[in-house]
Amino acid sequence: MSGKLGIIGGGVMGEALLSRLISQEIYQKSEVIVGEKSPQRRSYLQQQYGVNVTDDNRMVALDTSVLLLAIKPQVFEALAQELISVTSNQSSSALVISILAGVTLTKLAAAFRQMPVIRAMPNTPATVGAGITALAFGADINQSHQQTAQQIFSVVGEVVEVPETLMDAVTGLAGSGPAYVALMVEALSDGGVAAGLPRAIATQLALSTIKGTVQLLQTTKMHPAELKDRVTSPGGTTIAGISELERAGFRAGLIAAVQAATKRSQELGTRD
Repeated sequence: MSGKLGIIGGGVMGEALLSRLISQEIYQKSEVIVGEKSPQRRSYLQQQYGVNVTDDNRMVALDTSVLLLAIKPQVFEALAQELISVTSNQSSSALVISILAGVTLTKLAAAFRQMPVIRAMPNTPATVGAGITALAFGADINQSHQQTAQQIFSVVGEVVEVPETLMDAVTGLAGSGPAYVALMVEALSDGGVAAGLPRAIATQLALSTIKGTVQLLQTTKMHPAELKDRVTSPGGTTIAGISELERAGFRAGLIAAVQAATKRSQELGTRD
């Protein structure tokens, strides 16, 4: 990709993107600079990936075509003040991409005046290249900017585009969703143990069953209800289990969880 990439924040998600952008040669090592305050992380990132690292975020923002913000949202205001000498430069035209939860396009545009801004929401499976990222575009984004963001986040999984008004719903489903699935794996494993299986085998069965089911649905494009009906025979074991899940409010609970997480995301996003 043409131009240089600056990443502010060398934590888990920043490293996930960095590692795959380098390994897939989207960027060369010499084209990347990472801003990180922790000396230990700076040393690790430099040794592991061979990129330039610094504790001065202003150096990251200078002479970069893409500026990726991967810090905690609580320090966004301090970062904006730190970079004001760079971002106030009339010639600055870097594409700013933020993965900060709750930091709106309006806040990004106010902090990075006259610079195109994109808001991205990747989820945790991105750290193993199996995530999904939602992108919301600012007013000054053109097709080239969109393609750049698509290319960057495709290295860690799938990419979808949504209006910013739906970002809280994305958070409630895809952002919080890995925790729901992890809870389901744990519960299935517990069920297997309750039925007499050794813990290790129960967990392996639970993980493989979920992985295989997801792969089947993605490959065949089958509606989940159709797959459920195919597995469920009259008077059989599956319908007995489904009856218990319905009695416990399994589906209603998941729907309510997504709605509750969405509402909480909205609340967090309105905080000053």
